Amino acid sequence: MSYFESRIKVNFNNFDDVKFRIKFCEKLGINNIILEPKDNVERISSSLKKNLRENSRINIFFRNNLKLNNIEDFKRSIKNYNNFSDIVSVESLNREVQLHSARDSRVDIVSFSDPEIIKTLTTGVISLTKQNSTFIEFSLASIMVRNKRIQSKNFRNLYKFTQLALKLKADFLINGNFLNSFDYRHPRALIAVCHSLLGIPMNFAKKAFIQNPKKLVEKTQKSFESKFKQGVKLI
Repeated sequence: MSYFESRIKVNFNNFDDVKFRIKFCEKLGINNIILEPKDNVERISSSLKKNLRENSRINIFFRNNLKLNNIEDFKRSIKNYNNFSDIVSVESLNREVQLHSARDSRVDIVSFSDPEIIKTLTTGVISLTKQNSTFIEFSLASIMVRNKRIQSKNFRNLYKFTQLALKLKADFLINGNFLNSFDYRHPRALIAVCHSLLGIPMNFAKKAFIQNPKKLVEKTQKSFESKFKQGVKLI
């Protein structure tokens, strides 16, 4: 099976660090990774993407995450992604932004990785993501913190909202979203956490790390290729 770590934040201004994180994932045996710039880069250069792919044994894909405060921010920022070859995700505490993101074809993921943002997830957003083939995103980093009180609160929220997503049959992704490379784990280990601690049935936990990220990548590539008749095929 082809596992994904669907959110690895990297500093593209530090090429050695990017290569180190990719090599670390290779050593863990992760087959597919999706890299996200830490530094609000709007577009990752084609030459850089080509370089990284040609010098790695694993499949590398790319995403941009937009952190937006209000609907004006959303309308202004999303214009830059009309003809975009990579994955676009949106993170916002603003429910209006979440709803617009869920119905906008330029957005691939509505992210609820942040422990504060996850508390704003509604059935309305989930319903819209289902209608528009958009993905909901959760991350496990929030329950790996050292502070036990914060960890417990984050765990309760993650459990509550992953169960809501399951109940409403949402398409969702789960990832580590760890900042420190030494916290990285193979998705098999994270699937076990989802199953044993969050009560997610094993088939749905695997889907969040295997089938759904694959669908996400293929959907993004298909959308781009339909406009430009070009792109890298998922192997």
